[in-house]
Amino acid sequence: MVEIHIAYQGELRCAATHMPSGTVMVTDAPVDNHGKGESFSPTDLVATALGTCMMTIMGIAAEKLGLDLRGTTVVVKKSMVAKPTRRVGELAVVITVPLALDEAQKEALNHAAMTCPVYESLHPDIATPVEFRWV
Repeated sequence: MVEIHIAYQGELRCAATHMPSGTVMVTDAPVDNHGKGESFSPTDLVATALGTCMMTIMGIAAEKLGLDLRGTTVVVKKSMVAKPTRRVGELAVVITVPLALDEAQKEALNHAAMTCPVYESLHPDIATPVEFRWV
């Protein structure tokens, strides 16, 4: 179990402390939802969690395959919807892997990304198109 302690700072800003490491991260409400948009919004963190989780699990798989994924990038585009309630509607993911890989390696990395815990935890109403670019 990991504890995250969150303190409201006012003006729709929160400071979240990751207790095991002491790292502090600030969130801000987005401009389109009454905030200043000066930091990640909570829903931005959902998008960030998805992309970093996919990359991390791919990294674990790559180590087992003897591959170095440095230079790989993940871009997540978050789209919100307003109805029936304001929520994340889509997290479109593009993963670019700058390595010459065989089909078995590509399949292993694809499987790793698509089975990351965050991806598996998302509500099915959130569209999550994922594109792999093998360059």
